[in-house]
This record gives sequence, structure tokens and C-alpha cells, in this order.
Amino acid sequence: MEAKELLKALEWRYATKRFDNTKKLPADIWDALEKSLILTPTSYGLQPYKFIVLTDAKKRAELVPHSWNQTQVVDCSHYVVFTSRTQMEEADVDRWVKRLAEMRGVSTDSLGGYRGMMVSNIVHGERGKMSPEWAKQQTYIALGNLMTCAAVIGVDACPMEGIVPREYDRVLNLANTGYATLVACALGYRAADDKYAKVPKARFTASDLIQKI
Repeated sequence: MEAKELLKALEWRYATKRFDNTKKLPADIWDALEKSLILTPTSYGLQPYKFIVLTDAKKRAELVPHSWNQTQVVDCSHYVVFTSRTQMEEADVDRWVKRLAEMRGVSTDSLGGYRGMMVSNIVHGERGKMSPEWAKQQTYIALGNLMTCAAVIGVDACPMEGIVPREYDRVLNLANTGYATLVACALGYRAADDKYAKVPKARFTASDLIQKI
């Protein structure tokens, strides 16, 4: 992809307010977006989150009253709820070390130093005291990655912070799972009558936002 094509895609995207509920994402398109979530970079590679993909119409309708009655929840093709770890534990680190060893063809013992560094920081260290907040920050990286990838392949998206997380947790049965709702994202194709698609994109200037030293 050339630089101008990337910028064109980012100019094209916007927080879609109305989705065409007759259009669904093709399987190969969704598969690519799903993989973009999995490939999101995170600190230490720990991936302290889980993505709940809702395609069940009944369950999504149940979430509308807890989403400020926003219709994107039911009109989009795929609705993703981003959940993050409520507390990082040694078991989370061990699970990642095991997976890492499997993928790299090495023993878990050979990763002992790496494990110790993660545990002393994320679990028992200063950052461990704020690990729920740290997990949320990592989860937002995944949200940004998903929306950018969606724009690049011509899929509309709308980040959804206008939700009631505790009610989402209840509807999605997240109690005692170690995960809690943070944010959501609706994906699909914009409706022809979504007036916001034609509103000029407004941002501060580069000089306002970027400092070069």
C-alpha cells in the first residue's frame, strides 16, 4: 500500500452513525479483521483482553438499552465487545510463557528470566498495583488497530464508549471470569442516508499536535 492510499482510507473513515442492516461483511473480510485483533501488539505480548464477537440478533438487541439506545448495536454486521483483565496474576504470565515456548519451539525454563521480569513488573511490582488500568490501555491499542485495518479494507466502524459496562457484563455473563467490559466497536457498511458520512473531517493542525525535537 502506498502512503497516499493509507491517508485516503483514513480520510474516508468516520464514526459511522447509521449502518445498512441489509449488508453483512463477507467471511474473508471478517476473518482478516479478526486476525488483526489477534495480531495487535501489546506490552510483553501479554494480550490482557478478550474480544466478544456478537452476531446473535437477540443478544445484541438486549444490549441496546445499555448502549444509550444507539442503533449501531443492532444494525451493524459485526459487533465486538472489548473486555480487559480485571487483575493480572502469575497464571496469566505462565499461560503466555507456555504459549510463547510452544510457538518458538523452546522450553518454558529457557524463558524463566522473561517470566520473572513480567511477574515482578505486571503482577507484583509498581505496575501490578495498577494492572487493571494497564490492561485497559492495552485493550485500546486493539481497538485502534481494528478501526485502522477496517478503514484500509473499506469497512466502516464506530467505536462505542457510550455503553454501560456493568450491564454489558451482566448480559454477557462476565462475572467471575476475570474480564470486564471496556468498550465496543460496531463494524459493517454505512447506510446511504448517514449524513455524517459527508461531514468534513475536523482535526487540529499538525503544528498543534506534533512537536518535533
